[in-house]
Amino acid sequence: MEKFIVLIFPVFFLLIGAEFAYGWFKQRNTYRLNDALSSLSQGLISQLVALVTQLFQIGLYALVFDKIALFPEASLWDTWYGWVIAVLLFDFCDYWLHRMGHENAVMWAAHMVHHQSQDFNFSTALRQESTVALIGWIFYLPMAVIGVPPEQFAIAGLIVLLFQFWIHTEHIGKLGWFDRVFSSPSNHRVHHAVNDQYLDKNYGGMLVIWDRLFGTFAEEKESCVYGTRTPLNSWDPVWAIVGEYWHLLQLSRQAKHWPDKIRVWIKHPGWRPAELHAEVQGQAFDLDAARKAYNPPLTHRAQVLAVLQFTLMMAASAAYLWFAEDFGYGQSLLLTAAVIAGFWGLGAYLQGRVSALQVLLIDLASIACAAALVLRR
Repeated sequence: MEKFIVLIFPVFFLLIGAEFAYGWFKQRNTYRLNDALSSLSQGLISQLVALVTQLFQIGLYALVFDKIALFPEASLWDTWYGWVIAVLLFDFCDYWLHRMGHENAVMWAAHMVHHQSQDFNFSTALRQESTVALIGWIFYLPMAVIGVPPEQFAIAGLIVLLFQFWIHTEHIGKLGWFDRVFSSPSNHRVHHAVNDQYLDKNYGGMLVIWDRLFGTFAEEKESCVYGTRTPLNSWDPVWAIVGEYWHLLQLSRQAKHWPDKIRVWIKHPGWRPAELHAEVQGQAFDLDAARKAYNPPLTHRAQVLAVLQFTLMMAASAAYLWFAEDFGYGQSLLLTAAVIAGFWGLGAYLQGRVSALQVLLIDLASIACAAALVLRR
C-alpha cells in the first residue's frame, strides 16, 4: 500500500498544478503558497504516522475479522457487486465516523486538522488527519463482523478516500442530479464552511444520501467561508495536530468537578462546565473576521527556500514510505520523528520563527539520524 501511495504522488501534484493553472487563467486563484505547503505537509505526515499506527489502521480490524466474522468465506465478496457492497458499507461507516468527528470533542480534536485550511482546493484534500485512526477503527468493525476481508476493507477505504480528492475545489459549480446523490464540490464546500447554516453538514464521503436520510444535509446557497471557527493561525504542523488536545487537557484541568473533567472530552466541541461557560458568553462568531485568512508575508527568497525545504521533505517521505517494510518498529518511530522534524522546520520558517540556517541544521540532524538507522539495518 505504501508503494502505491508513492506512485500516486505525481498524479496528485499534476492535478494540483492543473487547478492552480486554471485558477490563474480565470483570474480566480484559490492557492496561497504557505497554506498549500502546510496542507501538503499534513498529508505526508499522516502517511508517516500511519506507518507506526498499523495496529489501529488495519490490525484491530483484522483481529476482529479473524475471531468474530460471521461470513468470512462468503463468495459474495469475490463478485463485482460484493465490491460495490463493500464500498457502500465503508462509506456508510465513514459517514458516522465523520459525523462523530464533528459532534464529539476528542474526535474533533483529531479531525479538525482537515478543516484548518482557510483555502479550499486540491491541496486541502490532502490535508489528512494523523490521529483519527486511534479511535476511528471502532466505526468500521461492523464490516469485520459481517465478514468483509481486511484487504477488501482497505481497498474500499482507498476508493472512498480517492473519490473525495476532486470534490475539494471552488472551480466546479453545481452538478444537478449528481449533487442530490453524491458528495460533490458544491456539497463539500458546505461541509468545510464556517457559515452558521453550514455548520456540521454534508458528512458523506462518496454519497450525500446518508446526509439526506439522517438530517445533516444543507444546500450551498451563499458563498462559503472556510477554516475553523477558532482559527489555527500557525503553520506549525505538530501544533496543528496536538493543539486541540492540549486545549481540552487545560479545560479538563480547570473544571472543578470530576464528571465535568470527563464531559469536556466527550461532549460537543465548545462545551464548557458551568464555571467556565462565562468565559465564552457574548463572544459572537464574526463571519467577516473569518474571511481574513492568516497570511504572514513571505519574501521571494523565503518562498523559494520554503519550496526547496518541502521538496526535500517530500523526497525523504517518499523514500521512507517506499522502503518502510525493511525497517523494524523502533526504527520506524525514529525515522518518522526525523522526517516530521523537517516538516516542523518548514512550518517554523514560514512563520519566521527560525532562520534558513536553523532549518538547514534541522535537516542535517534528521539526515544524520536517518543515515545511522539505515546503516544499522
